[in-house]
Amino acid sequence: MSVTVVGSIAFDAVKTPFGARERMLGGAAVHFALAASFFDEVRVVGPVGDDFGEPELAVLRARVVQTDDIEHVAGGRTFFWRGEYGWDLNDRETLDTQLNVFADFAPKLSPASRDCDILFLANIQPDLQRQVRAQCERARFVALDSMNLWIEIARDSLMSAIAEVDCLMLNDAELRQLTEEPNLVRAARRIREWGPRVVVAKQGEYGAAMITEDGFFALPAYPLETVIDPTGAGDSFAGGFVGFLAAHPDEPLDHELLCRAMAYGTALASYNVEEFGTERVARLRPDEIAGRVAELARITSFVTKPVALRR
Repeated sequence: MSVTVVGSIAFDAVKTPFGARERMLGGAAVHFALAASFFDEVRVVGPVGDDFGEPELAVLRARVVQTDDIEHVAGGRTFFWRGEYGWDLNDRETLDTQLNVFADFAPKLSPASRDCDILFLANIQPDLQRQVRAQCERARFVALDSMNLWIEIARDSLMSAIAEVDCLMLNDAELRQLTEEPNLVRAARRIREWGPRVVVAKQGEYGAAMITEDGFFALPAYPLETVIDPTGAGDSFAGGFVGFLAAHPDEPLDHELLCRAMAYGTALASYNVEEFGTERVARLRPDEIAGRVAELARITSFVTKPVALRR
């Protein structure tokens, strides 16, 4: 089985209260691919410029990520984003965005990328997401991410794209904005009426919640004493979640499997934030992931016993 991700490949400049990086590998497709690569073969589709070279490709290839569909645009420069976080790492300020080659991105999928088992449509223009979805007809599970910009300026296109996927992954504020529902559960149930059978709400340092036809499931973020840089945490979560599903092709995509996938997504996201950019996930070991998932299972379980309650 294989996973295809279509999205941004970028250079980021990030400042947090704990340090800064002026140029580091980033982008939704990169963070997703590194996380998902622990579970299955991953193919990345996205554009880069002349400034993107072997050192950056080596980070992906070290995790055996397939880079054949990374499009090099001669004479161009790679997408660039600069942002700053304050003490509340849930909030960030975008200081500079340079789309560069990403401005004219027209996804080109090889036969191998089109023949994927699992497809992740990272945060790109909704019409492009629909074009990619149409090319991957045999994908048994398709997940889509988006952002407030597309809700504001391309709502109809986004709604059409959402109707064609199995899973929508947004942060809780975006879910409320999209549905105009103040309650997260009601917002998710409304989205399920539009087509997706799985809705995942990313909630930053508070974890993530999922609504399926079989009910509600939530996990807190893994408790960390050191958080350095949350950039890419949501895409790392998506990579762990989707990658886990890809690694279980013979199991039904039911609520129980999706709950287990949530745990692996949570674990991958927790490692991502421990250092800047891709630094921590790039050297992560499978046994570390398994250990953190086991610890998540321990800290989120409890035993109930009968108790006499007062009237």
